[in-house]
Amino acid sequence: MKIVLLGAPGSGKGTQAAFIKQKYNLPHISTGDIFRDNIKNNTPLGAQVKSIMDTGMLCPDDLTIEMVKDRLRKPDCHNGYLLDGFPRNLFQAESLNRFDAPDIVINIEIDLNKIRRRITGRRSCPKCGGSFHIDFIGDVKECPNCKGQLIIRKDDNPETVKERLAVYERQTKPLIDFYESKGKLVNIDGDKQIDEVFAEIVKVLEK
Repeated sequence: MKIVLLGAPGSGKGTQAAFIKQKYNLPHISTGDIFRDNIKNNTPLGAQVKSIMDTGMLCPDDLTIEMVKDRLRKPDCHNGYLLDGFPRNLFQAESLNRFDAPDIVINIEIDLNKIRRRITGRRSCPKCGGSFHIDFIGDVKECPNCKGQLIIRKDDNPETVKERLAVYERQTKPLIDFYESKGKLVNIDGDKQIDEVFAEIVKVLEK
Protein backbone atom coordinates (compact mmCIF):
# COMPACT_ATOMS: atom_id res chain seq x y z
CA MET A 1 0.00 0.00 0.00
CA LYS A 2 1.51 3.29 -1.16
CA ILE A 3 0.03 6.31 0.60
CA VAL A 4 0.57 10.04 0.24
CA LEU A 5 -0.72 12.15 3.13
CA LEU A 6 -1.77 15.73 2.40
CA GLY A 7 -2.90 18.47 4.76
CA ALA A 8 -2.11 22.01 5.79
CA PRO A 9 0.30 22.71 8.68
CA GLY A 10 -1.63 22.09 11.90
CA SER A 11 -4.17 19.75 10.29
CA GLY A 12 -3.05 16.83 12.47
CA LYS A 13 -1.24 15.13 9.61
CA GLY A 14 1.78 14.12 11.72
CA THR A 15 -0.40 12.52 14.40
CA GLN A 16 -2.37 10.50 11.84
CA ALA A 17 0.83 9.47 10.06
CA ALA A 18 2.11 7.92 13.31
CA PHE A 19 -1.15 5.95 13.73
CA ILE A 20 -1.10 4.71 10.11
CA LYS A 21 2.55 3.67 10.40
CA GLN A 22 1.85 1.65 13.54
CA LYS A 23 -1.32 -0.06 12.29
CA TYR A 24 -0.09 -0.97 8.81
CA ASN A 25 3.64 -1.33 9.53
CA LEU A 26 4.58 1.10 6.77
CA PRO A 27 7.73 3.23 6.72
CA HIS A 28 6.77 6.84 7.47
CA ILE A 29 8.87 8.92 5.11
CA SER A 30 9.24 12.69 5.39
CA THR A 31 11.65 14.84 3.40
CA GLY A 32 13.00 16.37 6.62
CA ASP A 33 14.04 12.93 7.88
CA ILE A 34 15.59 12.04 4.51
CA PHE A 35 17.63 15.26 4.48
CA ARG A 36 18.84 14.73 8.05
CA ASP A 37 19.76 11.05 7.44
CA ASN A 38 21.74 11.83 4.29
CA ILE A 39 23.58 14.71 5.94
CA LYS A 40 24.31 12.63 9.05
CA ASN A 41 25.64 9.71 6.97
CA ASN A 42 27.69 11.97 4.70
CA THR A 43 26.18 10.58 1.51
CA PRO A 44 26.91 12.36 -1.80
CA LEU A 45 23.29 13.60 -1.86
CA GLY A 46 23.60 14.71 1.76
CA ALA A 47 26.73 16.72 0.94
CA GLN A 48 24.86 18.54 -1.83
CA VAL A 49 21.91 19.29 0.46
CA LYS A 50 24.16 20.55 3.26
CA SER A 51 26.05 22.91 0.96
CA ILE A 52 22.74 24.37 -0.27
CA MET A 53 21.15 24.63 3.18
CA ASP A 54 24.30 26.24 4.61
CA THR A 55 23.71 29.17 2.25
CA GLY A 56 20.14 29.52 3.53
CA MET A 57 18.58 28.37 0.27
CA LEU A 58 15.82 25.76 -0.13
CA CYS A 59 16.68 22.36 -1.54
CA PRO A 60 15.78 22.34 -5.28
CA ASP A 61 13.10 19.99 -6.59
CA ASP A 62 15.49 17.83 -8.63
CA LEU A 63 17.66 17.04 -5.61
CA THR A 64 14.66 16.45 -3.32
CA ILE A 65 13.15 14.06 -5.88
CA GLU A 66 16.44 12.17 -6.21
CA MET A 67 16.63 11.71 -2.44
CA VAL A 68 13.03 10.47 -2.21
CA LYS A 69 13.61 8.10 -5.14
CA ASP A 70 16.70 6.74 -3.38
CA ARG A 71 14.73 6.30 -0.11
CA LEU A 72 11.90 4.41 -1.84
CA ARG A 73 14.43 1.89 -3.21
CA LYS A 74 15.25 0.74 0.34
CA PRO A 75 14.06 -2.78 1.31
CA ASP A 76 11.56 -1.52 3.92
CA CYS A 77 9.56 0.17 1.13
CA HIS A 78 9.03 -2.98 -0.92
CA ASN A 79 5.55 -3.46 0.55
CA GLY A 80 4.58 0.20 0.39
CA TYR A 81 5.21 3.55 2.01
CA LEU A 82 3.61 6.50 3.76
CA LEU A 83 4.85 9.79 2.30
CA ASP A 84 4.39 12.89 4.44
CA GLY A 85 5.65 16.27 3.19
CA PHE A 86 6.33 14.99 -0.31
CA PRO A 87 5.24 15.84 -2.92
CA ARG A 88 5.00 19.56 -2.09
CA ASN A 89 4.21 20.83 -5.58
CA LEU A 90 2.99 19.66 -8.99
CA PHE A 91 6.47 19.08 -10.38
CA GLN A 92 7.28 16.70 -7.53
CA ALA A 93 3.88 14.97 -7.83
CA GLU A 94 4.33 14.36 -11.56
CA SER A 95 7.82 12.97 -10.93
CA LEU A 96 6.57 10.63 -8.18
CA ASN A 97 3.86 9.38 -10.53
CA ARG A 98 6.54 8.36 -13.01
CA PHE A 99 8.87 6.46 -10.68
CA ASP A 100 6.62 5.09 -7.86
CA ALA A 101 3.00 6.27 -8.09
CA PRO A 102 0.89 6.18 -4.90
CA ASP A 103 -2.17 3.94 -4.60
CA ILE A 104 -4.13 6.48 -2.57
CA VAL A 105 -3.80 10.09 -1.48
CA ILE A 106 -5.44 11.05 1.81
CA ASN A 107 -6.16 14.75 2.23
CA ILE A 108 -6.98 15.87 5.77
CA GLU A 109 -9.31 18.84 5.37
CA ILE A 110 -9.79 21.57 7.95
CA ASP A 111 -10.80 25.22 7.70
CA LEU A 112 -7.68 27.39 7.56
CA ASN A 113 -9.08 29.85 10.13
CA LYS A 114 -9.41 26.97 12.59
CA ILE A 115 -5.84 25.94 11.81
CA ARG A 116 -4.62 29.46 12.58
CA ARG A 117 -6.38 29.29 15.95
CA ARG A 118 -5.03 25.80 16.55
CA ILE A 119 -1.40 26.77 15.92
CA THR A 120 -1.24 30.31 17.29
CA GLY A 121 -2.98 29.16 20.49
CA ARG A 122 -0.21 26.69 21.34
CA ARG A 123 2.01 27.42 24.31
CA SER A 124 5.22 25.62 25.34
CA CYS A 125 7.17 25.39 28.57
CA PRO A 126 10.97 25.36 28.04
CA LYS A 127 11.46 24.27 31.66
CA CYS A 128 9.51 20.99 31.73
CA GLY A 129 8.77 20.52 28.02
CA GLY A 130 5.02 20.75 28.50
CA SER A 131 2.76 21.68 25.59
CA PHE A 132 -0.61 23.38 26.07
CA HIS A 133 -3.35 25.29 24.26
CA ILE A 134 -5.13 28.47 25.32
CA ASP A 135 -8.50 26.82 24.57
CA PHE A 136 -7.88 24.59 27.59
CA ILE A 137 -5.66 26.62 29.92
CA GLY A 138 -6.79 30.15 29.05
CA ASP A 139 -4.39 33.02 28.48
CA VAL A 140 -2.12 32.18 31.41
CA LYS A 141 1.59 32.96 31.46
CA GLU A 142 2.75 30.23 33.87
CA CYS A 143 3.07 26.51 33.13
CA PRO A 144 0.30 24.56 34.95
CA ASN A 145 2.84 21.79 35.68
CA CYS A 146 5.98 23.52 36.92
CA LYS A 147 5.15 27.25 37.04
CA GLY A 148 7.77 27.96 34.37
CA GLN A 149 7.23 30.80 31.90
CA LEU A 150 5.12 29.74 28.91
CA ILE A 151 6.33 30.81 25.47
CA ILE A 152 5.04 30.92 21.90
CA ARG A 153 7.44 29.01 19.67
CA LYS A 154 8.75 30.81 16.60
CA ASP A 155 6.84 28.43 14.30
CA ASP A 156 3.61 29.24 16.15
CA ASN A 157 3.64 33.04 15.97
CA PRO A 158 0.92 34.62 13.77
CA GLU A 159 3.29 35.96 11.08
CA THR A 160 5.07 32.61 10.65
CA VAL A 161 1.75 30.74 10.55
CA LYS A 162 0.42 33.17 7.96
CA GLU A 163 3.45 32.55 5.74
CA ARG A 164 3.33 28.76 6.15
CA LEU A 165 -0.35 28.67 5.19
CA ALA A 166 0.32 30.97 2.23
CA VAL A 167 3.00 28.57 0.98
CA TYR A 168 0.55 25.67 1.42
CA GLU A 169 -2.15 27.49 -0.57
CA ARG A 170 0.28 28.41 -3.32
CA GLN A 171 2.26 25.19 -3.73
CA THR A 172 0.59 22.22 -2.08
CA LYS A 173 -3.13 22.84 -2.51
CA PRO A 174 -2.97 22.36 -6.33
CA LEU A 175 -1.97 18.74 -5.61
CA ILE A 176 -5.56 18.15 -4.49
CA ASP A 177 -6.84 18.84 -8.01
CA PHE A 178 -3.99 16.83 -9.53
CA TYR A 179 -4.69 13.68 -7.53
CA GLU A 180 -8.45 14.11 -7.85
CA SER A 181 -8.02 14.05 -11.65
CA LYS A 182 -6.09 10.77 -11.26
CA GLY A 183 -8.89 9.23 -9.16
CA LYS A 184 -6.52 8.79 -6.21
CA LEU A 185 -7.79 11.44 -3.79
CA VAL A 186 -9.88 10.82 -0.67
CA ASN A 187 -10.85 13.78 1.55
CA ILE A 188 -11.07 13.24 5.30
CA ASP A 189 -12.72 15.71 7.69
CA GLY A 190 -9.91 16.73 10.04
CA ASP A 191 -12.17 18.84 12.27
CA LYS A 192 -13.03 15.91 14.56
CA GLN A 193 -11.49 14.13 17.51
CA ILE A 194 -8.16 12.47 16.69
CA ASP A 195 -9.53 8.92 17.06
CA GLU A 196 -12.54 9.75 14.87
CA VAL A 197 -10.28 11.07 12.10
CA PHE A 198 -8.17 7.92 12.29
CA ALA A 199 -11.26 5.71 12.17
CA GLU A 200 -12.29 7.45 8.92
CA ILE A 201 -8.83 6.90 7.47
CA VAL A 202 -8.88 3.20 8.40
CA LYS A 203 -12.31 2.83 6.79
CA VAL A 204 -10.90 4.24 3.55
CA LEU A 205 -7.75 2.13 3.62
CA GLU A 206 -9.61 -1.11 4.41
CA LYS A 207 -11.57 -0.70 1.18
